[in-house]
Amino acid sequence: MIMEVTMNQNGHKMATEGKRSRSMSELEKFDELFPVLVDNLTKQGLKDDEITSAMKWFKRVLEYNVPHGKKNRGLTVVQSYRYLVPNPTDEDIRIAQVIGWCTELLQAFFLVADDVMDHSITRRGQPCWYRNSEVGLEAINDSFYLESAVYVLLKKYCKGKPYYTDILELFHETTMQTVTGQCLDMMTATVGGSVDFSSYSMDRYKAIVKWKTAFYSFYLPVAGAMHMAGTSDEVSHASAKTILLKMGEYFQIQDDYLDCYGDPKVTGKVGTDIQDNKCSWFVVQALQRSSPEQRSVLEENYAVDDPEKIAAVKSLYGSLQLEQCYRDYEENSYAEIQSLISKLHADLPAEMFHSFVKKIYKREK
Repeated sequence: MIMEVTMNQNGHKMATEGKRSRSMSELEKFDELFPVLVDNLTKQGLKDDEITSAMKWFKRVLEYNVPHGKKNRGLTVVQSYRYLVPNPTDEDIRIAQVIGWCTELLQAFFLVADDVMDHSITRRGQPCWYRNSEVGLEAINDSFYLESAVYVLLKKYCKGKPYYTDILELFHETTMQTVTGQCLDMMTATVGGSVDFSSYSMDRYKAIVKWKTAFYSFYLPVAGAMHMAGTSDEVSHASAKTILLKMGEYFQIQDDYLDCYGDPKVTGKVGTDIQDNKCSWFVVQALQRSSPEQRSVLEENYAVDDPEKIAAVKSLYGSLQLEQCYRDYEENSYAEIQSLISKLHADLPAEMFHSFVKKIYKREK
């Protein structure tokens, strides 16, 4: 639910549930911009005979991989800016939408590459891009295109603005953080060979989550809006980052739950963490709670793409009552985030953070 924004007595914006028409209007306005950005990225090239075929291909890359997600990250840029700046101009909202779409492009870059590395099957209810018969490993170059598109758009819409350099540095830093997290993930979840659980710890898991997911999914969109609004001091960003990285950890553990127990018809993807040898929250919890015999079951069945072995791992999770363990974590983590918000830096509206965590609490996709 996109939230309407009103002012409280302290002058901060306060979120209230908007009517469905208002909610859809925010999303529709965001969606309407995407074809314009596709034209920005491909139209000129389509007029150049030397690269026409490449531009047609890239147009297809954009339209297949970018606009079909929930768009939470992109919309968060716009919503955050509305909280931070009373009475924003139409031009500034348009730029916030562009930065939002740049966030979606960056995510698409990560996902296209990640699906190749993980040998994933579906993404957002359709085959992963690389699994299209005419694509294959060309998807690697396509992921580079998606990343490069971010900086083409930022230059077009933000160059000359006082926050341009801050936004550029934010996207570059976020990319490096996410690539670092992916490296940790790949090093931990080795492909092929025997299962080695020696590096599977909660500390390693939290490091992967922080660097691979939390920075780009939670801090990036809010920090982008903060820079646009002129809030670039280290204290404010450090305060926001503490809360947002915790939200990111909470979000990823939810993702691990949905990978194992979610309905693919609802989530839009088939879970593969068990067969892909992922250092997921569930396997770390299982290793911490297992008897020697139960650990042997994990070692014999984890990281094998076989329905019976996957079922054996899930059965072990059930015997260890990990679903209830997850439910307990969810409630405790939600309470911890609320506590962190109560200690927020005074220049930032607490209502903004409350609205974001409420949107992911007990999500099903």
